[in-house]
This record gives sequence, structure tokens and C-alpha cells, in this order.
Amino acid sequence: MPQKAQVAAQGSLPEGKITFEQFLQWLDEDTCAEWVDGEVRIMSPVSDEHADVTGFLLSLFRYFVEAHSLGTVRSEPFLVRLGADLPAYSPDIFFVAASRQNLFRPTYFDGAPDLVVEVISPESRARDRGEKFENYEKAGVREYWLIDPERRRAEFYALGEDGFYEPITADAQGVIHSRVLEGLWVKPEWFWQKPLPALMHVLREWGLLGEGS
Repeated sequence: MPQKAQVAAQGSLPEGKITFEQFLQWLDEDTCAEWVDGEVRIMSPVSDEHADVTGFLLSLFRYFVEAHSLGTVRSEPFLVRLGADLPAYSPDIFFVAASRQNLFRPTYFDGAPDLVVEVISPESRARDRGEKFENYEKAGVREYWLIDPERRRAEFYALGEDGFYEPITADAQGVIHSRVLEGLWVKPEWFWQKPLPALMHVLREWGLLGEGS
């Protein structure tokens, strides 16, 4: 196993398995990577559509969470170490409740976020819906959103009392209501609109802005 000094000095992708501490030492602010089964996984660049949908959701989450003083919203490339025997991922978006802010470290969150959003790219589809689904569930992430712009498909899951994810289904109006962020709701068709809905439009629908705002 490489020593910490060797990992830092190499600069290139570490070979073989390294510890999480070695991964943090190797990682720099210009590299977007995850740590899975002791190995480094470099993240691929995202498409323009992926960036648009992620930015749209990030704006909505941040405004809602800040308006209600609910906690903290972070986005890629900020890391999440799910647990001692679980990977360290870099979710597209995640939310942590105000009562759990003590788990933030300078460069990562040490535990399971309350809510995670992954915007799917073609190369990440199997991973987001398979490996990450399983590990987020195992870690106890209370709510998991999967948004697939290419296929125009959105899936929403909440952790059941049995510790397994169950789908969050839309209401009669086709609206998805978050179970973690009470009062936050979305219409999946928003994600496929060209252009995406304006932030002010959504905030008015949420009742956070008056009609004249």
C-alpha cells in the first residue's frame, strides 16, 4: 500500500488501494474524484444539459433551505464519506439538516446526508441506479432523487421503516412532495423544459414570492 508521502508526491492517479486519509491527501481542488473500495474514481466532465438541471435544482434547494433555516446544501465536488466501511462520493447535490452540522469537516461531510440528488449522465446511469442506490440506502440517506435528463425520467425514493427505499409517488396533480424537506415540491416536467423554469416562477408557485415580485 502506498505511503502518504508517496501518494502526495506522485501527482498522478494512485495505483492500487489507498486509505481514505491518503485519498484526501492526494486530492486537490482541481480534481473531481470519488473513493470507492479503496480506489480512486475520476469523475467525467458533465454535459451542458446536466449542468443546467443541476444548477436549477441547486438554486431551488438553496433558496428553500435558506428561507426556512433548515440546514446546509452542498454540491459537487464536495465529498461525502458515507461511513467507515462505505465509499466517499461527490453527489451532485445534498442536504444536511441543521441538527447535524457538527458532521461537516473542512473538505467533506462525515456521514449520510439527509437528502441526495444525482443527475444522471449516460456513463453514470448504472452506477447511480445500482451501486450508489445501494450504498446511499445502506448508509441511511433518508431521501434519494435520480434525475435522468436524457431519458426524461425522474425517480424519488424515501427510506422506509425497514431501512429500504420505497418510491415517492406523485399526487393527483403530478407533483412530488419531499418527505425530508417538508413543503418543498417539484413537478418532474420542469426538468425537461426548454428553457428551464425561471427561479422566480417556481418560488411564486411555492408561495415564497408574491405575484408582483
